[in-house]
Amino acid sequence: MGKYFGTDGFRGEANQTLMYDHAIKIGRFLGWYYGANQGKKAKIVIGKDTRRSSYMFEYALCTGLMASGADAYIMHVTTTPSVAYITRVDEFDCGIMISASHNPYYDNGIKLLNGDGEKMDEETILKVEDYIDGKLEIPAAGREDIGRTVDYVNGRNRYIGHLISMSKYGFKGKRVGLDVANGAAWQIAKSVFEALGARTYVINDEPNGYNINTDCGSTHIEHLQKLVLDKELDVGFAYDGDADRCLAVDEKGNVITGDHIIYLYGLYMKERGKLINNKVVTTVMSNYGLFKALDRVGIEYDRTKVGDKYVYENMVETGNRIGGEQSGHIIFSKYETTGDGILTSLKIMEAMLAKEKPLSELAAPVIFYPQVLKNVRVKSKPDAQNDPDVQAAVQKVTDELGDTGRILVRESGTEPVIRVMVEADTEEICEKHVDAVIEVITAKGHRA
Repeated sequence: MGKYFGTDGFRGEANQTLMYDHAIKIGRFLGWYYGANQGKKAKIVIGKDTRRSSYMFEYALCTGLMASGADAYIMHVTTTPSVAYITRVDEFDCGIMISASHNPYYDNGIKLLNGDGEKMDEETILKVEDYIDGKLEIPAAGREDIGRTVDYVNGRNRYIGHLISMSKYGFKGKRVGLDVANGAAWQIAKSVFEALGARTYVINDEPNGYNINTDCGSTHIEHLQKLVLDKELDVGFAYDGDADRCLAVDEKGNVITGDHIIYLYGLYMKERGKLINNKVVTTVMSNYGLFKALDRVGIEYDRTKVGDKYVYENMVETGNRIGGEQSGHIIFSKYETTGDGILTSLKIMEAMLAKEKPLSELAAPVIFYPQVLKNVRVKSKPDAQNDPDVQAAVQKVTDELGDTGRILVRESGTEPVIRVMVEADTEEICEKHVDAVIEVITAKGHRA
């Protein structure tokens, strides 16, 4: 990770950490790098979510792009996966999404995508950061080389058509709840489901610039649970602010996480001979119950570091077709380069309709193990992690748990913190083992 950009873009509080002039500089660099630097005029597409500050960053990015000679194609309010899709299929030089995902409205972020709709490579990101810090100089465009903006709402409409085409079944007679989080999905999800014949019940679809993710969406799924039960719906889907993740609620009101989705759709693929390598991709933070359920049906799995970036990298390297995170970032690599909440909900519908079973039955084999996670602030993450006595304590827990649970000790990517997590049959067992490892970390003087 660089100075400004993390695994999910340059994110921070608008005009406190992430400034409008950062956006101008990012536009200036990208417009030159993909344009005059290569002897042509760059074409770059931009989308945004519903935060009030997204308009400011959109105009700032456009200013920088045009000043460097690029044409900026504006998709307006749309989802992250729609920008990734349009960047790729319409052959843009790169794509930009303005969003802080599930964060509150006062935060914002700038995500950069390469011409294939994938997250921008580290080498290019570091060049962007060098320009932000004044380490590079680039010329401004003049006369006929100055860029322009192009209204590209048609790109969003084509993405809606793409989603509709992804469904193998019509949804006539199905009653579906949608929580669009007052975010980027508010104009898209309902259109897709109703075009496929579903009767929709939509909540949190009145964005005002300040209410994105506020007590709604995938981070506050209790409202969707109530809607599904009150209206006796077949299923409900909740998205986050930029709609790259999806959680579901079954007809009984139970929350269906990304782990459940990976299991049920992975099994559906296996049954049809579509599960390449007989393998799904998870992260180290997926629940132990997922791994046990996969073992029972003979599906293998790769475990990556936390972050959909690492899940996708694995899929590119191995050809694996489905992967994701418990939070609902699910990637179907045959169709998309990033997590896509609406596509995920369509795939869940497909499995339900194809197997003629309710969602509760499809997800039932994944039985979550109790989990205890505690953070320990330390002086040095590597020193604490690599201490022989700490490693011995971790191994002791591993041996005691056997195949009844697991322990995971990892470094935070953003804080001076070691995370100690145990999953086991009971919360009491988890607490005992977590505390035993933390005691060793403390006794060895690693605590900050």
